[in-house]
Order: sequence, then C-alpha cells, then structure tokens
Amino acid sequence: MEALTPQQLAGEGHAEYNKGEYFSAAGLYKAAADGFSLIGDELSAAEMANNCSVAYLKGGDANSALEVVNGTDQIFAINGDIKRQAMAIGNRAAALEGINQLDEAIVEYKQSAELFNQIGEYEMHAYVCQSISSVLMKRGKYLEAYGTMRAGVMSVTEPNLTQRLLQNLMNVPFKFMK
Repeated sequence: MEALTPQQLAGEGHAEYNKGEYFSAAGLYKAAADGFSLIGDELSAAEMANNCSVAYLKGGDANSALEVVNGTDQIFAINGDIKRQAMAIGNRAAALEGINQLDEAIVEYKQSAELFNQIGEYEMHAYVCQSISSVLMKRGKYLEAYGTMRAGVMSVTEPNLTQRLLQNLMNVPFKFMK
C-alpha cells in the first residue's frame, strides 16, 4: 500500500467532512497537518490543524478542538496572514465556547472580529459578531448582545437580501429615538 501525501490526506479529510464523518475527517486533517509539518510547510500544517479543530467541534469534542488549534494563530501571524490568523482565533473561541469558558471565548471572538474588520473582511466580521452576540445572550447580557449583533450586521458593505432585512430590523429601535 502506497503512503498518502499530505495533500491527499487533506482531500480525503474534506470528503469525510462533507459526508458528516467529523471524527474521521479530524483524523485525516491531523495526519495531513503532521505530514505538512514533516516537509516544513508550517502554514499548510496550521491550516490543517484548524480544519481538524472545526471537525472536532462539529463532532462535539470541544476539548480536542481547542487542543489542536492552540498556537496556529501565531504561525499565521508570523507569516503575515491576518485573515487565517483571525480564523484561527475564531476557531479557538468556538472551542472555548464549546467547553463553556464563555468569558475567554468572548475575548477571543472580539480579537478575531477586530482582525477581520482591520483587513476589510466585513462578512467574516459580521459572522464573528453573531457568535459574540450568541455568547452574550447566554450570559444574560441582552443589550450588549443586541449592540454587538447590530455592529456586525451594519459593517457588511454589500449585504444580501437577508442581511438588508436584518439591517432594517436592527435600525427600528433607533428610529424611535429621533
């Protein structure tokens, strides 16, 4: 039997993920990450570790998701890849949320949102703001959750129909204040 390349392992991981086989996908992504590390491709290794984290999270294993994603944001930061750095921080935040460390998750989500906003990734910024809002709702901080959600939705520069509707709904309370 022939050994698979990291790229092939990643491809098989994607296929398993798309079938909903999250733990199988996580194992393949982890193997791909290890393979990329062996050949010195740290960026691809970090990306595969993030894919592994997402797969674990989808499978319901937030502890493993957190363990595998730790440190990947620094690899992206060192290489000047702010978008993937923000994604890695967001993945870590999601894992922290999954293990009910909500205060830490909020801090990480805010850092991720700030980086996405900094590079003009407004769709991703809005998505992370939704996650922050969700955590704030769990904490009983409804007004702060609303404000965060509104900030995220309003930052989308080219909203689709659903986002435009949400923007209009989020503005309703402000119309009564004029």
